[in-house]
Amino acid sequence: MAAMTTGNTSRADANRRRILDVALAELLRDPDASMDQIARAAGVVRRTVYGHFPSREALISTLVDGAVQALADAHAAGREGVEDPAEAVARSVLAVWEIADRYRLLVALAQRTVTMQGIRERLAPVRASAVELLQRGLDQGVFCSPLPAPALAYVHEQMLFALMEAVNDGLLAAQEAGRSAAVTVLTAAGVPASHATALVAKLSD
Repeated sequence: MAAMTTGNTSRADANRRRILDVALAELLRDPDASMDQIARAAGVVRRTVYGHFPSREALISTLVDGAVQALADAHAAGREGVEDPAEAVARSVLAVWEIADRYRLLVALAQRTVTMQGIRERLAPVRASAVELLQRGLDQGVFCSPLPAPALAYVHEQMLFALMEAVNDGLLAAQEAGRSAAVTVLTAAGVPASHATALVAKLSD
């Protein structure tokens, strides 16, 4: 009986992961994709999708949770072991953007269902980490801003969301967006544009 239960659980987990993977791909392809479309693409019946996710909003919310965790991991990995605050910020933005480029359409979609407040709440740990890094840069004179670190972190976050929307709307080329985002964030923190551009170019080589 225990073996049968374990088998059922692992199969349900595999189904859930497959539904999430397929849902992300379908929603990025068609932001209006229905639960029926997602079920067909995943090769399961509609009831199976609803068994894991009671509504389309719940499915999107779960995808957003996964995206936020991926962004948090990329942010941490990008700055790990880097002493210079400017380089740490640049590396973290470049790392985040590699993930964000996959999820940027999902973020736009999530704004219809999860709300920006919900997304901001999910990003609280990432923002706290950014505040610490920005404060260190301000204390060392690497950054210069009339804003305190918490407000500057909030501005950076909103800028990144705005740049994602700019790519979605065709105003910024996706292949240039990561570097542009890193330079923009650094200059907003008071790093001279020439230095920010050179630093990001070096890190992008």
